[in-house]
Amino acid sequence: MADAEETGFEPATGDGPVLPESAAAARAAAVATAYEGLLQIRRLTNPEHPAPESVPAAWEVMRPVRAVALALEAAGVGPSAVHASGLRASTGYLVQAGSAPGTVRVEWVGPVGSGASQDEEESLTRCAGVLGELGWTALLYRGPRRRRFLEVEPPYDLRQAAAR
Repeated sequence: MADAEETGFEPATGDGPVLPESAAAARAAAVATAYEGLLQIRRLTNPEHPAPESVPAAWEVMRPVRAVALALEAAGVGPSAVHASGLRASTGYLVQAGSAPGTVRVEWVGPVGSGASQDEEESLTRCAGVLGELGWTALLYRGPRRRRFLEVEPPYDLRQAAAR
């Protein structure tokens, strides 16, 4: 029998397979359920905050890649995907662990010739807005080859609490 980690919901990070159209409705329902669960965790673990849903929970701070990917997918931002060959199949966000502990890097990627680099500033600004509304700090940077990316982290006080 598979354990819960193998069979549980996984948010799309942008490195997964292409989702068949026939699975889109079931995926949307699973994302909505997972996101509502995340908001419920926030309500239960941030009761002292006047707007508990606007502050990442400790669970999210400990799993920032999953939390950020879920937030973006739930907001309707499309993830990228890859073919079985490993080649990028669609344009969208790519969420990975950041260079510093507890941070996340979000890029806007797509297949060669897709024009993803031309859309990245607008698309990443949208991602930053989604994450900012949920209490994450998302800063837009320009990296190698002048490609933009977001560096995402929880608010300073939550980073300090997680480090203890």
